[in-house]
Amino acid sequence: MESLEGFWEDTEQASKIQKEKAILEDVVEVYNGLKTLYDDFNTLVEFAEEDPESAGEAIETYETFIKAFEAAELKVLLSEEMDPNNAIISINAGAGGTESCDWAGMLYRMIIKWCEKKKYKLSQLDYQPGDSAGIKSVTLMAQGSYAYGSLKSETGVHRLVRISPFDSNARRHTSFASIFVSPEVDDNIDIQIEDKDVRIDVFRSGGAGGQSVNTTDSAVRLTHLPTGIVVNCQNERSQLQNKLQAFKVLKSRLYDLEMQKLKEKNQAVEDSKSEIGWGAQIRSYVLHPYKLVKDHRTNFESTNPDKVLDGDLDGFMDAFLRWRVQKDD
Repeated sequence: MESLEGFWEDTEQASKIQKEKAILEDVVEVYNGLKTLYDDFNTLVEFAEEDPESAGEAIETYETFIKAFEAAELKVLLSEEMDPNNAIISINAGAGGTESCDWAGMLYRMIIKWCEKKKYKLSQLDYQPGDSAGIKSVTLMAQGSYAYGSLKSETGVHRLVRISPFDSNARRHTSFASIFVSPEVDDNIDIQIEDKDVRIDVFRSGGAGGQSVNTTDSAVRLTHLPTGIVVNCQNERSQLQNKLQAFKVLKSRLYDLEMQKLKEKNQAVEDSKSEIGWGAQIRSYVLHPYKLVKDHRTNFESTNPDKVLDGDLDGFMDAFLRWRVQKDD
C-alpha cells in the first residue's frame, strides 16, 4: 500500500502511531468483551425459566460482567492526556538518617513489586544508597500502558510508624520518604529549556551499575535554576548518554509542573517540594502498635500493611482516581 510507504523511516513517529493504535484497539476490545458478556447474560436469562443450568450460568456471567465493567470504568478514569505514558519515579529519603533511608528502600521495593505484577519494564536511571541501609534516593522508569496514570497516585510524602530494627531499645520511630511521579514525554511536547537555566555537574558514578561504570566521571546532575528541580543520571555507560537521559527526565518533570499549574492542581508538586515530614504526608503506614495503611486524601484503608508493601496498591490507586474525579466536579 502506498499509504504505508516510508512509514518506518521515521521510527519515532511510527512508534507513536503504533502506541495510539494499541490504545484504540484496547478500547474496542474492552467494548466488544462487555457487549458479548451482556448479550450472553440476556440469552441465558431467557433460557433460565426452562433450564436451571442456564440460571446458574447467567449468575456466573453476570458476576464476570460486573468485574469486567469495573475494570473498564477504571480505564475511563485514566483519561488524562499523559495517563497512557511511561512513568518516571523518584524516591527520596527524608530527614532521619538510617531510619528514613531504610523506609525509602521499602517504598522502592513496594513500587518494584507493583510494577512486576503489572509486567512493566523497569529501568534504573539513578541510585544513591544509604550510608548504613536502604537508599538516599533513586530514579527509575516504568514502561508500560497507563504506567503514569496509575502511579501518579503515589506522588507525595509517605509516613512510616514502627518499632525500629535499628534501635537496641526497641522504641517506636516515625520515618518519612517522598515519591514523585511524572510522565515520560516525547519530543513532540514543546518544553523549552534554556541553557542559562540549567547547571550541569559531572561526577563519578557510584552504587549499582558494575565496575566499568565507575571508571570514569560519567554521571550527570542537572539543576534547573528557575524551579529548583534536580535530576541525576548515572546508570548509562557514557557521560553523553547520561546527559541525554537526564534531560529527558527534566523535560518530563517540567511538563508535569506546567500541567499542574494550568489545572490549578499543584498540590502534588508542592508536596514534593515541601519538607518531607509532619503535616505533608499523603499516606501513613502504621506497623505498631496496630497495623493500618491509610491514605489521607481518599480515606481508603488496608489493615494488611505487609500486603501493601508487597505491591498491593490497586485499591489505593482506584480510590485516588475516583477521588480526583469527585474533586474536579
